[in-house]
Amino acid sequence: MREMVKKILTSKVYEAAVETPLDFAPNLSRQSGCQVFLKREDLQPVFSFKLRGAYNKIAHLSAAELANGVIAASAGNHAQGVAFAARQLGAKALIVMPVTTPEIKVAAVRALDAEVVLCGESYSAAAEHCQQLMAVNGMTYIHPFDDPLVIAGQGTVGDELLRQTAGKMDAVFIPVGGGGLIAGMAVILKTLRPEIKIIGVEPTDSDAMARSLAAGRRIKLDRVGIFADGVAVREVGKQTFALCKEFVDEIILVDTDEICSAIKSIYQSTRSIVEPSGALGVAGLKKYVQREGLTNQTLVAVNSGANMNFERLRYVAERTLIGERQEALFAVSIPEESGSLRRFCAEVLNDHNITEFNYRLADRDKAHIFVGISLKKEQERELFSQLLTKNGFANLDLTENELAKTHIRYMVGGRSPVAAREHLFRFWFPECPGALTCFLDKMGESWNISLFHYRTQGGDYGRVLIGLEIPAGDEDAMQTFLDQLGYHYISESDNPAYSLFL
Repeated sequence: MREMVKKILTSKVYEAAVETPLDFAPNLSRQSGCQVFLKREDLQPVFSFKLRGAYNKIAHLSAAELANGVIAASAGNHAQGVAFAARQLGAKALIVMPVTTPEIKVAAVRALDAEVVLCGESYSAAAEHCQQLMAVNGMTYIHPFDDPLVIAGQGTVGDELLRQTAGKMDAVFIPVGGGGLIAGMAVILKTLRPEIKIIGVEPTDSDAMARSLAAGRRIKLDRVGIFADGVAVREVGKQTFALCKEFVDEIILVDTDEICSAIKSIYQSTRSIVEPSGALGVAGLKKYVQREGLTNQTLVAVNSGANMNFERLRYVAERTLIGERQEALFAVSIPEESGSLRRFCAEVLNDHNITEFNYRLADRDKAHIFVGISLKKEQERELFSQLLTKNGFANLDLTENELAKTHIRYMVGGRSPVAAREHLFRFWFPECPGALTCFLDKMGESWNISLFHYRTQGGDYGRVLIGLEIPAGDEDAMQTFLDQLGYHYISESDNPAYSLFL
């Protein structure tokens, strides 16, 4: 312990890394009833804390070792740290990365003049290939977490926290992959302020440290999740495990929805977007506060990285509401008869904000609707189900159904074997309760709705796709209805995508 603290206090990280700010998070503080601060490691030159450990290790190499170059295996952030440090110290760098690594990280490593080899679907597979290459080329291996100098470099985050808060913290929430960051931080924090709780946070599908601590020995996972790719490690380090076993108070597990919710919370507080693994600290903090009912405590979460693929934001936004317990998804069955949809909306949906509504005519007896509603309290899920049942609508809560959330919600629809003389329209509805009911009231019972799709997009107006069965001779009446409705619309009946898929 004393030796590790000495390594932390004498590390060379500040030749390359910066002392990152500790930002107060007003929204998170207000929501939690605690004083919440974010340690902004996403503001490092490579947008991740990994630069600290990588540089500290490489800076301690001999001249001969630097001349031979360095090699590393990484899902991205350690790779950038090694590449940055190697370039600054004049050494060649070879990085082995999993093929699943986001392109933004691969491109960033290559931009730092490092050679990149893509191999395997996880860090562990990349690490095995890295060992094979190292045996041939004689380069010095820079371990991403299980090395005393790397651990010490990461531990400087804890040293900074002690200075920035004068040690006045109740708990620190730290993302955990292989364990380098939490091991280094835990040593110095517990050595100098043992009353501070050190809480690690892992994804439920990459929980090697949690399982290892529970078993009292290192556990190797059969597989790991890749959403939080920065912590997708099958086995934690030998040295990091020993330090965590001694100094870490607890490991909290969070799921994908909770991570997505944390990304949004960080954005609301800082207007910055962290990667999934970078949001683990906040996700764990939110879960811990809710579980323990904490108030008036000083809590710190480490934002460990911000190398986010822009394309991934679409998925994050889709899962955020459920992660915040602000959305519930239901399958609802209603009679396929005139006025049943209007009754469903008026008696059940009218007082709720609809987040999603999917329906496709399947037969003339019963209709199945996929509907999402916004929640103010999680208990509203059960109350909504009871309301549906009370009004005679069979229903199934799909909020926790992974198949429904990931795939089914996008696949409701397709061709209808019974729809006749269907006309397709895109509408712009006001994003307010009652907009759908207003539409149905004005339409009356004139025509049957054969298709309906809506998903909230966070704007003033929602985009709605509607199919209507219009009998021959009713075209003029339909046009009059559309003109009087007052909602902007576009006819899509001649759209080739409609004929191909609907």
